[in-house]
Amino acid sequence: MLSAAIRAGARRVAPRAVSRAVAPITATTTTTTKAFSTSARVLSASLPNRDRLREIITQTVSSIGSKRESQQWLKLFTSVESQKFAVIKVGGAILEPEFLDDLCRSLLFLYELGLYPVVVHGAGPQLNKLLEDAGVEPQFEEGIRVTDAKTLGIARKLFLEENLRFTNRLDELGVATRTISGAFVADYLDKDKWKYVGKITRVNKDAIEKSIEAGYIPILTSMAESEDGHLLNVNADVAASALAQALEPLKVVYLAEKGGLFDGDGEKISQINLDEEFDGLMAQPWVRYGTRLKIKEIRNLLLSLPRTSSVAIIHPSDLQKELFTDVGGGTLIRRGSRLSQAKSISDFPDVGKLKEALLRGKATLDAEAAVDRFIDLLKEKPFTAYYDDAMQCLAIVMPKSEDRAVATLITLSITKTGWLSNIAENVFTVIKRDHPTLVWSVSEEDENLTWFFEKADGSFNKNGNVLFYYGLDLRSDALVPAYNDFVAHGRTVVGDADLEARLR
Repeated sequence: MLSAAIRAGARRVAPRAVSRAVAPITATTTTTTKAFSTSARVLSASLPNRDRLREIITQTVSSIGSKRESQQWLKLFTSVESQKFAVIKVGGAILEPEFLDDLCRSLLFLYELGLYPVVVHGAGPQLNKLLEDAGVEPQFEEGIRVTDAKTLGIARKLFLEENLRFTNRLDELGVATRTISGAFVADYLDKDKWKYVGKITRVNKDAIEKSIEAGYIPILTSMAESEDGHLLNVNADVAASALAQALEPLKVVYLAEKGGLFDGDGEKISQINLDEEFDGLMAQPWVRYGTRLKIKEIRNLLLSLPRTSSVAIIHPSDLQKELFTDVGGGTLIRRGSRLSQAKSISDFPDVGKLKEALLRGKATLDAEAAVDRFIDLLKEKPFTAYYDDAMQCLAIVMPKSEDRAVATLITLSITKTGWLSNIAENVFTVIKRDHPTLVWSVSEEDENLTWFFEKADGSFNKNGNVLFYYGLDLRSDALVPAYNDFVAHGRTVVGDADLEARLR
């Protein structure tokens, strides 16, 4: 019954072959040239070739979530320029031994798929310990570390050591990396107040992009340089934000020990649609201090990025789950879209757009006439339509009535962009809020069938169609009429309003 465009990606580009050749070392890069460590050689020797390893990794992606999910996200990530895949911010705590292996193995996983995220890391906890050991008490003003000459010297040495330890571990796993220096150009944030703390004014992308093109994962520290060559300390979150604004990636990932943001009941927040939820979130009593600041900072970042970009806050062990499943592994934050509702045809600001959305993907000769008749019928029947401003997603629900024991989703039309921008998720969330019980039917050939299974409490299938429902018990009296119609006709029957049946 439901019409839905494919979930992800336009053109498919095969992952680029991994380059192991030693690239020239420039003034701005340090290359990990030890192509294989003992462990990597063992891994390579145990498999026929690198293509076989790539195949195994790709199969593993499919096992993380559904086949549809893994394929759509892999297709999306390989359809954009490589530097636009992801920026990953690694806090100093994640570089500690209990997290480092999870992180490095996740990066190996991406690397073998031909995906090269840009990684920027800090070393805050380690710096605090070193300063205390040196008898220097860490000082903060307005949450920003005051960095005098002695602190800067300790920080510089520490960052080099942490970066080397990180890249050595990746090298042991067979991941080729480049350490990029000089990427961040900064001015003094306020020399009198914070001393050698920088405010990033420019990101030099050239070394980053060339590293990725050569098949290396770029690794950056959050140290910056002023125009006259002075080293400046920069918060790693700030550095990641500047990097994201320069590269405009699909994903900006913050790795955190907690693995996400949590609500007032201590429950992890799965996703936030900022256009719909920001004002409401800011009014919540539990949104304060660090949580409040983090949401505001992420909103400001996303406002400067394409609408298809998103931010995820996750535990390092959940990186694959976050990237290759719809449910994700932590807290996903998007700009999203504001949703509108219509309960009559006159409520739609543009009936022409409504017709275009209903016709989307329909190739039958009399499709336009069928849509016109469908709209005429909606003028006489109660319904609620849910849609975003650009009509990337349109859903129409007929409510429970004397003729219908349960609300029925009679059409759902979504563009590729609508899927990628998470509008489908947002629309379904609102539908579920307004309609505690619902039935709908979908062809078994629908590319997004798994997504519908995830939204349902149960289903029946017959003759190439699937009847879905939620909020109902299997033996519920309200489900019986819908089930009987489905058995008799192979779909949910909504009388003359059954547009999908007409168009098929």
